[in-house]
Amino acid sequence: MTVITVNTPEGRLSLDQRRVLSETLTDAVLVPEVGQFQPAARPGFQVRFVEHPADRMAIGGRLLADAGPGVDVMLLDVAVMEGDWPREVRAEVIERLLAALAKACGLDAPSPAWWVNFRVVEEGSWGSGGGVTSILSLLATGVFTEEKAEAIRAAVAG
Repeated sequence: MTVITVNTPEGRLSLDQRRVLSETLTDAVLVPEVGQFQPAARPGFQVRFVEHPADRMAIGGRLLADAGPGVDVMLLDVAVMEGDWPREVRAEVIERLLAALAKACGLDAPSPAWWVNFRVVEEGSWGSGGGVTSILSLLATGVFTEEKAEAIRAAVAG
């Protein structure tokens, strides 16, 4: 289970861009998380688009309302369940997210003011369906590769 929150200035992303990003941001995390492209895993992902007025976002100590045109600011907050998230996998996810965002926005490269926070929610701290949900119980769904499932078991047990 993963939640990706995309924080942008109002009007930064069109409806069509949000449609594309709903899928591409999901898949940017899904593949490294489960070890393969597995569409059956998509229901365990939520993407939320949150728009903020220019007088409610700032960068460099200046409100966007005062910064003038051309400042392209976004923050992606990614929350994942504890699992197999070594540094290189987190880096891969961040790169995939930023690439998907740039592509959806029709840019060759992400803006330096697009930031990603990658947070791992420790085992026992994720709730759904009226109780606590464990990544270990999700391994039985069949969406994880065996190699990834073993790595998750080792990471959570360790």
